[in-house]
Amino acid sequence: MKSTQKIPPDMHLPRYSCSDPDSIQEFQNMVLTCYADHGRDLPWRKTTDPYRILVSEIMLQQTQVERVIQKYPVFLEAFPDFASLAMAHLPDVLSVWQGMGYNRRAIALRKCAIRVMAEFGGQLPADAGILATFPGIGRATASSICAFAFNQPVIFIETNIRRVFIHFFFGNREMVTDAEILPLAGLALYQKDPRTWYNALMDLGTNLRTKVPNLNRRSSHYARQPAFEGSDRKIRGRILKLLLSEKRMTKKAIVAKFSDDPSRILRIIADLEDEGFIIRSGSFVSIAPH
Repeated sequence: MKSTQKIPPDMHLPRYSCSDPDSIQEFQNMVLTCYADHGRDLPWRKTTDPYRILVSEIMLQQTQVERVIQKYPVFLEAFPDFASLAMAHLPDVLSVWQGMGYNRRAIALRKCAIRVMAEFGGQLPADAGILATFPGIGRATASSICAFAFNQPVIFIETNIRRVFIHFFFGNREMVTDAEILPLAGLALYQKDPRTWYNALMDLGTNLRTKVPNLNRRSSHYARQPAFEGSDRKIRGRILKLLLSEKRMTKKAIVAKFSDDPSRILRIIADLEDEGFIIRSGSFVSIAPH
């Protein structure tokens, strides 16, 4: 498949009706045709291995595809399966994860691997309800895993899917709810090949983001992501990077690396300790080994 998906000019106007079966069929045909002609060639689309799908889905949460493309093969080389990830020490996992951000995802991914090995004999359960109980996996991610790993005809919404349905079915409506979109997602689902269908929807949604501004702001579920620069999240990442490099440091030494209010740095260190990222030994802190 080609790497760039283009939207023909006539697709820039919403023209499908949720009450007309023929219109739904036209929409489905349009989405699949666009994907066949212009779908992206992404590494996780070349596998149906549940472990590799799980890794890609966790990585893609709140992270640009381009960054995941770079880190995905590196992570899989270091931890090629559930067993290797489950047995890995947390500092090693976080070290490979560096550059992805949202480090708690790495912890969640490792906990998922531990649970798969301990409770499911090393096999990821093909059940969205069970997967939604795993660390770091909500209902939408669980359903996405079931679609891509097991080709199940699940129905779910994520940001790109939401963008597609708002654009093509809701005209200039504001405050569109997911409750309104879900029935449409069910009607339009390509039952013969859900995996291809969701890849197609996500590619179209990604392209719409560059062609039609602010589509997801018309969703009642829209929330602007906080700025990264100067955020606690950035400081957390810097602290973990320091500890991965230095192995262990005193809190005073960590505070000295920042120009921010010392009380803020100490609070973030305490949060990292409470969440299990780091442990304290005397006056030193370090990455938790397990």
